[in-house]
Amino acid sequence: MPPPTTIAAWRVLLRGAGILLALFIFCFWAAKGYHRGWSQNEVPVKQVDPITELPYVTYEKRFVPGIEFLGGGIFAGLAIFSVTFFRRRSHP
Repeated sequence: MPPPTTIAAWRVLLRGAGILLALFIFCFWAAKGYHRGWSQNEVPVKQVDPITELPYVTYEKRFVPGIEFLGGGIFAGLAIFSVTFFRRRSHP
């Protein structure tokens, strides 16, 4: 009878860490506004002059993560998760 196959504790921890990292990055990106462009450090804000009532644009210093932030975080999470599938020990 072959021995039961078990997953080592470090494999379970790395798989969980990879999934949690990918989920955290997605939630952070979503909470900051689902920005589908590149990351921004300054965001344009339209304002109206109170005297002339003409619109103008000012820039507010705020970080908005872009699609490369999301892609990099998801890739890192999947890389951590996929490392656990390599170098399995064979049972004699």
